[in-house]
Amino acid sequence: MEPGTQLRVAAAAVVRDGRLLLVSKRAAPDVFYLPGGKPEPGETLDGALRRELSEELGVGAGALELLADVHAPAALEGVPMRMAVYLTDLDGEPVAAAEIAALAWWPDGGARRLAPAVGGQVIPLLTQRGLL
Repeated sequence: MEPGTQLRVAAAAVVRDGRLLLVSKRAAPDVFYLPGGKPEPGETLDGALRRELSEELGVGAGALELLADVHAPAALEGVPMRMAVYLTDLDGEPVAAAEIAALAWWPDGGARRLAPAVGGQVIPLLTQRGLL
């Protein structure tokens, strides 16, 4: 990345029964993120999110509702990140594929190391909206 630029990503906030779907990547299996990723050149944010969900979890996405545009350090890359977070539900049951090491539903299963954007901004926003 060029100095002074920020990473742009799209992510899914999938909430079922008061639990948030998180994923960890093979490159950092101890850190949990929202599923999603970076758009390819010419790709829209929502198009990138739908592609990433298909590639990484083997599912489609329902309607996308923008929850927030979050600014935080990228947990893996350590650079400034701007993340469009969309509320959505999934068509099908997610399964870890591609670069995904594991799936988890927060807060089930005990303590997890959360990416800064997830723990510092997304979970508080979802809690404020009464979804968690």
